[in-house]
Amino acid sequence: MKKKIGIFIMSFMIIISTLFAAGCSNDSTATSASAKKDKIKIAALKGPTGMGMAKLMENKNDYDITVYNSADQIVSKIVNGELDGAAVPSNLAPILYNKTKGQVELVGINTLGVLYIVENGNTVNSIADLKGKTIYSSGKGSTPEYVLNYILKKNGLEPGKDLTIDYKMDHSDLAEAIASKKVDLAVLPEPFVTTTKMKDSNLRIPIDLTKEWDKASQGQSKLVMGTLVFRKSFIDKRGKDLDSFLSKYKESVDFVNKNKQESGELIAKESIIPKAKVAEMAIPKSNIVFISAKDGKQALEKFYEVLNENNPKSIGGKMPDENFYYSGNKNN
Repeated sequence: MKKKIGIFIMSFMIIISTLFAAGCSNDSTATSASAKKDKIKIAALKGPTGMGMAKLMENKNDYDITVYNSADQIVSKIVNGELDGAAVPSNLAPILYNKTKGQVELVGINTLGVLYIVENGNTVNSIADLKGKTIYSSGKGSTPEYVLNYILKKNGLEPGKDLTIDYKMDHSDLAEAIASKKVDLAVLPEPFVTTTKMKDSNLRIPIDLTKEWDKASQGQSKLVMGTLVFRKSFIDKRGKDLDSFLSKYKESVDFVNKNKQESGELIAKESIIPKAKVAEMAIPKSNIVFISAKDGKQALEKFYEVLNENNPKSIGGKMPDENFYYSGNKNN
């Protein structure tokens, strides 16, 4: 009897030990799984706003970066949390901030001025020469419209009165219309200036709107075309991951600017710009940068003040407050 009891106790202990070991193994697996963080979901745009991310896009383990055709495709995804962050036009950042009641923060500037006035002809050499003319542009309701209007008004020209601005075409259609000489005068951003110039070497680029902005603002603000925003909920939970991303993003921007040929191939591979040669040639004029929100805050505030004075709707109805600007991970 004692022998049977002893065998029973031994069997029971073996079962308990096995279950305990299995439990520890499962706990370890669960801990390991939970320690592996989700990829950071980021939106980029075709064109200069997304070009600086090209090198970073090679890191498929940490980042899920999707390239979109227009900012309109991004807005709802940021608002409802499908995306953690996005590269967006500069005026869209405060619109998102106001729309979400502070649930989006600006973490950096990624693109400065990329707008140029191009001409099939030889009649325009200054802003004053635009008087009485029809100029074609794209980007109505976004930064290009507000930038052009500001520069014109500062030079004494009233849009719709002293000159006509036609916003019927998008960037691609307008570039094609210029190249085929259906349009003589237009505002174009990079890389469309480069693609059009490649088709027509006689195309003139008489006015750099970045330089005109500097003159109009008397050097008090920068022409900021693109920014990076992240959801506040992501920043609060994963501030260190965000800071790591921003560091790697800066490295990517530096790589793109210093390695134009290789970057052109990467940019084409990621469908940011269709052709590698175009991307390579457009990089020098695309003003791709990384300026942290902290370092760029003063320039951004002055830029948004200009937009607000001309059209409050352009930044969502009001100036963003201090909480709009990401100041760094407070847990570091």
